[in-house]
This record gives sequence, structure tokens and C-alpha cells, in this order.
Amino acid sequence: MSNYESVLIARQDLGASQVNELVSSLSDVIKNQGGEVVKVDNWGLKNLAYRIKKNRKGHYVLLNIVAPAQAIFEYERLVRLNEDVIRYMTVKVDEFNNEMASDEDLEAVSQETGSLGE
Repeated sequence: MSNYESVLIARQDLGASQVNELVSSLSDVIKNQGGEVVKVDNWGLKNLAYRIKKNRKGHYVLLNIVAPAQAIFEYERLVRLNEDVIRYMTVKVDEFNNEMASDEDLEAVSQETGSLGE
């Protein structure tokens, strides 16, 4: 079985409980297909860079999945059919990144790249 990271963006008018129900139903699909959702990271309601299907905001959710390819195909098929999900992306990874970048790390990287351009 392979490791996958999947990020989905749910509509802005959904409540937090509805997003959790959506994620749990998708997790059940993966479990039924012989996979496992290792971690669910709910990033909350964020502004989008541009409008997607008339939405300016969206609920971001990251799922770390260990599953066979067939389970991912079924998961993505159901995500495409679900009208509450406005965007999704699933990527196969070698190992999961357990470290989350802090705001200070992001600022340091942006300052370094800004000084390189000068």
C-alpha cells in the first residue's frame, strides 16, 4: 500500500460539523476499500486566491492516507460527485511530512528569498 496526501476544499457555506461529516464519510470509503486514514488536519475556513464556483472562501482539509490505488480511485470518484467539494488534489508521497511550518519559519523563508532578488 502507498502513502497519499489529499487536500480538499469544501464550500464556504458549510458548517464545521458538516465538513467533519463529509470527511468521516470519505474516510469510511477508504476503510471499506482496505485503506486507512492516518491523520486528518482541518485547516479551517480560509480565503481563496480567486473565486471558485462563486466561492471566495473554503474549508481546507488535509488527509494522510495509506491505501491501495483502487481505494484512491473510489475516493476521488466520490469527491468529484460531491457538490460540497469545490477542489481537491491527491498526491502520492514517499513518507508523510509530520512537521508543520510555523509562521516564523514562513516569514524567514520569505525574507531570504526577498533578499536574494535584490
